[in-house]
Amino acid sequence: MTKKRPLVVVTRKLPDLIETRMRELFDTRLNDDDRPMSQSDLAEAMRVADVLVPTVTDRIDSGLIAQAGEQMKLIANFGNGVDNVDVTSALRRGITVTNTPGVLTEDTADMTMALIMAVARRITEGARVVTDGDWAGWSPTWMLGRRITGKRLGIVGMGRIGTALARRAKAFGLSIHYHNRRRVDPATEEQLEATYWDSLDQMLARMDIVSVNCPHTPATYHLLSARRLKYLRPTAIIVNTARGEIIDENALTRMLEAGEIAGAGLDVFEHEPAVSPKLLKLAKAGRVTLLPHMGSATVEGRIDMGEKVIVNIKTFMDGHRPPDRVLPSML
Repeated sequence: MTKKRPLVVVTRKLPDLIETRMRELFDTRLNDDDRPMSQSDLAEAMRVADVLVPTVTDRIDSGLIAQAGEQMKLIANFGNGVDNVDVTSALRRGITVTNTPGVLTEDTADMTMALIMAVARRITEGARVVTDGDWAGWSPTWMLGRRITGKRLGIVGMGRIGTALARRAKAFGLSIHYHNRRRVDPATEEQLEATYWDSLDQMLARMDIVSVNCPHTPATYHLLSARRLKYLRPTAIIVNTARGEIIDENALTRMLEAGEIAGAGLDVFEHEPAVSPKLLKLAKAGRVTLLPHMGSATVEGRIDMGEKVIVNIKTFMDGHRPPDRVLPSML
């Protein structure tokens, strides 16, 4: 007798290669038009599916999990973070949660370094001057940015991405500093010539560039609060490719408007996809560089994520512990 294939509901369009493989392995419902599913759509999916494959933009909260059917046993998140899923509520309902760690490390570190360069050297502002037809020619005192070689980079969150960023930044001649829940191993510190700061406040006060690379959890919500942002030097720039909620965006915006810090590069926002009109105004004035949450957006990265999702589903359905299971204690 042929074993019944699990019903897998995928909330957004994934790379064709991944969708084809999912159809081969599972009874798969895809989202061909790629429109975000509403909460009622998600609730219906959880009532009928054996496995839900959401993305970081789908809010799988306790109320939604309470509506899950008895057959729903796995939420295989297409994303490294799981702040969009109430993992504790899922565990209580006997639903396993997995994610896709590790595959986006290099891509996100690349984008973080690109944002550091873009803000310090005013790259997007310069590109806009050319495309808008406003360039009148070279001048020795026009469009001056800041050299990054020899500057201090403070990394908030020295996990996989923070460490990958540190390797890149060191090659650019930056001095590496970091704050983390736990100090990294001595060999990594020595290789990167990295300085550990137990006090985030003290580190912020001494950095030229600050990069946010920690996960969003209840403990890191507004980790860079209005109080902490005040420690930054007027010449400092801040870059965020992690989650918008880690920075008090209103406080950051006020400081940028007042010239209390030199600039910012943001790939994520506190209320995305909504972007503050004040931030948009600052971007037009060349004070900030804004990107549409594209830090991990590479063809290779998305395929790697999809392959991890498939492995997690197949392993679980074969009766084994999936390799990327997430537990509340890990958050």
